Amino acid sequence: MFRFEHPEFLYLLILVPVLAFASLLIGQRQKRALQRFGNPELLQPLMPSASAVRPVIKFYLMLLAFTAILFTLAGPQFGTKLETVKRKGIEIMIALDVSNSMNAQDIEPSRLDRAKRAIYQLVDKLKNDKVGLIVFAGEAYTQLPITTDYPSAKMFISSINTDIVPTQGTAIGAAIQRSISSFSPQEDVNRAIIVITDGENHEDDAIGAAKAAAEKGIKVYTVGMGLPKGAPIPIAGGDKNNFMKDREGNVVISKLNEAMLADIAKSGDGEFIAANNIRKGMNDLVDSLSKLEKTEMESKVYTDYENQFQYIAWIALIFLLIDFMVLDRKNKYLRKIKLFEEEEKK
Repeated sequence: MFRFEHPEFLYLLILVPVLAFASLLIGQRQKRALQRFGNPELLQPLMPSASAVRPVIKFYLMLLAFTAILFTLAGPQFGTKLETVKRKGIEIMIALDVSNSMNAQDIEPSRLDRAKRAIYQLVDKLKNDKVGLIVFAGEAYTQLPITTDYPSAKMFISSINTDIVPTQGTAIGAAIQRSISSFSPQEDVNRAIIVITDGENHEDDAIGAAKAAAEKGIKVYTVGMGLPKGAPIPIAGGDKNNFMKDREGNVVISKLNEAMLADIAKSGDGEFIAANNIRKGMNDLVDSLSKLEKTEMESKVYTDYENQFQYIAWIALIFLLIDFMVLDRKNKYLRKIKLFEEEEKK
């Protein structure tokens, strides 16, 4: 199992392309400034030690060293000891709607983005519980099997978009059935399914699937994404004002179906939560889940990690040493060797 002990340092990697772009602009400005003095080929004999390539090489060596240092500070680690531990909790399957209607922007930045934020908040509040992830549109797929690995859950959530399921539609019933079959085989565990969708179910019997879950002792909660007044559905890759239209050429308005989601939750012995206000909606959901009795469960976790930063630190040091050895100007004693002559001519 690989992880970073201090992943917050990785956010500084955004500086790498910024610095590279800034270096490119500075190089272009210096080139134009030199051209204002005269023909660069005529000026070259007046600057025999000047090198156009060496400063660029030194800059990118420093940039590579900076990148390696950031990875070193992030603290890469490998799990070396896998143990079976017992924890008290519940099992939760999250079924996330990824149909095109989830791109509607009646709640900003979009229904899907708001749903992903809601899941992040939910995962952050879990303790000792197992969580899994189902994605669905016209069909349902297991994105993440039931696990206690919360960082992996967040990683999978971040990669989700509306293109992840090839068949469009909103098959809530299929998502509930897939969730039921994705729980662990342990019998004496309280379980819950959280369906996050706009509720526009056109594919199957979602209420019947929720009843089947309740009969197995699994509570079904629904979280509504969107507003009852609805919003048009943007077409991916198109103009901002390019929306999905019906056969008559009218813009399709996708609306939150609160009644449908409330009926599904009622049939599944759960609750319907309108998540227009994510913080309140997730707090309400966590409060409801906390009322479920915790059961002792076994799970395999890495309990010992070994630091691996020293290897990346050596790479950073090598880049720094090479940068120290490469001079900005040509060495007058080594000028005849012209190690970088080909690069400079290019």
